[in-house]
Amino acid sequence: MPYLAAAGELKTKPTQHSVKALLEQGVQPDVLVCRTERKLSKEIKQKIARFCNVSFESVIESIDAETIYEVPNLMLKEKLDKVVLEKLELEAGDDNILIGWNEYLDRLKNPEHHVSIGLVGKYIELKDSYKSIIESFNHGGAQNRVKVNIKWIHSEGITAETVEAKLGNLDGLLVAPGFGDRGIEGKIEAVRYARENNLPFLGICLGMQCAVIEFARNVMKLEGAHSTEMEDNTQFPVIDIMEHQKSVQRKGGTMRLGAYDCTIEKNSVAYNSYHTTQISERHRHRYEFNNDFLDLMQSKGMKATGFNPDSHLVEIVEVKNHPWFVGVQFHPEYKSTVESPHPLFISFISAAKEKKTGVISSENATAMGDNN
Repeated sequence: MPYLAAAGELKTKPTQHSVKALLEQGVQPDVLVCRTERKLSKEIKQKIARFCNVSFESVIESIDAETIYEVPNLMLKEKLDKVVLEKLELEAGDDNILIGWNEYLDRLKNPEHHVSIGLVGKYIELKDSYKSIIESFNHGGAQNRVKVNIKWIHSEGITAETVEAKLGNLDGLLVAPGFGDRGIEGKIEAVRYARENNLPFLGICLGMQCAVIEFARNVMKLEGAHSTEMEDNTQFPVIDIMEHQKSVQRKGGTMRLGAYDCTIEKNSVAYNSYHTTQISERHRHRYEFNNDFLDLMQSKGMKATGFNPDSHLVEIVEVKNHPWFVGVQFHPEYKSTVESPHPLFISFISAAKEKKTGVISSENATAMGDNN
């Protein structure tokens, strides 16, 4: 429903023409949900109902909201639920709905703390590429009554000379997933800064692999260590293609996709986040941690705390003597919801809050003790 400022009114013609086009295709709408930046008057609703051949009650106002999470309440106020149930000839249930949703909304809109978390990636100009991560920050932040202010950092702009200026004022750092070698050295440098400066860190998929590469180069002293995705002839392929895919020539459809089980060690940050040793998480990748380097890595202080029980592939890595440093091969952001914020995001944001406030929760204090 466009609003023409010069005329000072909402225009109904686009809606009428849209419905007319539907009718020409044999589609008669039962309900019209009208997006608008201004309130729909009774007269406008009546006009739309009359010219679009729907009932007055079936014209639903969908006005701009401060956050998308307010939309269900706006639809409830417009009685969209009752209209739909009547159309489907279903009985209305309990009116006391959205209680849990509104508890979440209250926490989201009334944070007690603010933290600044850097998101390092190479698609920063296309922020929707990280939509699931953004929403996971909302879910986990609300659970902690924390507002997460995301600082968008392009990995190509991070070097040893610029890293302090770009990351120095952060409360946490997330290195995002991705493919290819563009910006990879910037991600690795960002991981080094987080590890050396006790900055809470979460690496997802390629972010986890960058954490392994950085640790191999700077702690394990394997000069030139890399992933064979970026460097075929690296002397130390700490990240390598899965054995059963080395003969695959066509890449389409050969990635490790879908949910896989993971067994978590009890003395770990991951266990203190999940509170269970058995989880299932979604994957989307082709390269893995190379187990040939597992013993050396663990002897130098990076622990593998999560394994696939069938293939023994490393799913989670952590750094000892660090407040909160976790890399995961899977994508936790894919499973986070309003009703069930992902445990890793809850714990990560809690650690960022603790870094800023200096107040350590009992749960994370336990995790730190386990890591030492």
